[in-house]
Amino acid sequence: MARRLNPWRWAVLGLAALYFLVPLAASVVFTVDVPGQGVTFDAYREIVSTAGFGSSLLLSLELALATIASVLLLMVPAMVALRLGAPRLRPVVEVVCALPLVVPPIAFVAGISTVLKWGPEYLSRTPLFQTFVAAQNPDFPFVLVLAYVVMALPFVHRALDSGLRAIDVRTLVEAARSCGAPWPQALLRAVLPNLRGALLNAAFLTLALVLGEFTVAQLLGFQPFAVWIYSIGGSQAQLSVAVSVLSLLVTWVLLLTLAGVGGRNRTASSRG
Repeated sequence: MARRLNPWRWAVLGLAALYFLVPLAASVVFTVDVPGQGVTFDAYREIVSTAGFGSSLLLSLELALATIASVLLLMVPAMVALRLGAPRLRPVVEVVCALPLVVPPIAFVAGISTVLKWGPEYLSRTPLFQTFVAAQNPDFPFVLVLAYVVMALPFVHRALDSGLRAIDVRTLVEAARSCGAPWPQALLRAVLPNLRGALLNAAFLTLALVLGEFTVAQLLGFQPFAVWIYSIGGSQAQLSVAVSVLSLLVTWVLLLTLAGVGGRNRTASSRG
């Protein structure tokens, strides 16, 4: 049976590779083939010198790191607590975490904009007004981090839930507690090392989400990397496609780096 399925497996993988690689190859050809000049890499040389490239990419990476840290700090203790003390609430948490998939981004942004308007209208004479102002700082709009945390909940929940299903959380925690470890140490020393794969998957998905998100940032008036690519697309089409190709490569490199770090950690732990 395995030998019979082998050709079909390679056929499916080949079709998937064509589906992803052919458009990417066409994009690369469009960026390097200039009519009348032949093959040139001027579009890629102009990327670094184009205004806004470095700042927008750095902003997206900062937002991604803050989002990954925030969503993991929120979801890991919550998921472990559900496993240990409130398993009946798991369906409720699943429904809540799935809501971002059914709420349109336009409605989501409209709700955020309404909340942000409360600052000048109702909170101008309270200490919370400065909090609203700081959350909308263009240098680091923390409001985008909050929005991305909500948008990443479905993916992080599924990744962590799969990881927790593969281990016996209760036994690990009870063993750590019986050795005298407090609750935080039991979580850090006993549970998290066994969730390394799930944590990396959650980080992968969150990183890809933040680097590619456009609607929320554009409508709120901020300019991370995806919005910057769109802003230069109208007047410099070839440069825009070159930046899009470069963004894919940057995302792949970051994901491969995270995968490599996770692989080295797993190898080191298995040797230890």
